[in-house]
Amino acid sequence: MIGQPSQSSSMASTQDLPSSASGPAIVLAGLRRDFGERAALDGVGLELARGETLVVLGPNGAGKTTLLRILATLLRPSGGEISVLGCALPREAWKLRGQIGYLGHEPLLYRDLSGRENLRFHAKLHGLDRAAAEARIDELLLTAGMDRRGDDRVVELSAGMRQRLAICRCVLHRPALLLLDEPDSNLDAAGRELARELIGPGAGQTRVIVTHDPDRFLPEADRVLRLGIGERAAVAS
Repeated sequence: MIGQPSQSSSMASTQDLPSSASGPAIVLAGLRRDFGERAALDGVGLELARGETLVVLGPNGAGKTTLLRILATLLRPSGGEISVLGCALPREAWKLRGQIGYLGHEPLLYRDLSGRENLRFHAKLHGLDRAAAEARIDELLLTAGMDRRGDDRVVELSAGMRQRLAICRCVLHRPALLLLDEPDSNLDAAGRELARELIGPGAGQTRVIVTHDPDRFLPEADRVLRLGIGERAAVAS
């Protein structure tokens, strides 16, 4: 039996429509997300231009991953206004999903399939032409240093190799917006350099990066969002 990814693969949609290329990439006004009586996010506001990088900082429990999952349409906000690539969330989430590349804590890969088979599966979800998908998969595996291990089952790979494959999955369909939760997780120095070719600032996408390593990502930031605990302060700079 094929092992299932730990989260839904419904991020992709063959009915996705392109949004207008004008206007900011992300606008948040009074964003709130409650879990019962606990506020994970309260009053977050910011604007991010297209092509810019937002780095999100804060201690554990400050709501960093919650924010990323809301932007990825995986969680509904409890309040506030959200616009991502010109789409109002959550109402127009169906328009947005094909334009997002989401890298979370889980790689969203089937463990009993090979890396190449996983990428083919996600290419189908995104409606990519078969020949174009094969060329794109070959390109990504080579860039990620996984060309010799691409036909190995995911369960046989190290955590770092699974992270490289997850990054390939994230950028497979050339999304306009990358949502990256600790993208360097499980990567050694060589792996970080390879990943940079795919999700670094030179790739040209708008990026939101959640990190516990400000020294690593702050030099790439156009905007910084600092989330706090207690009073739930959210400070954008």
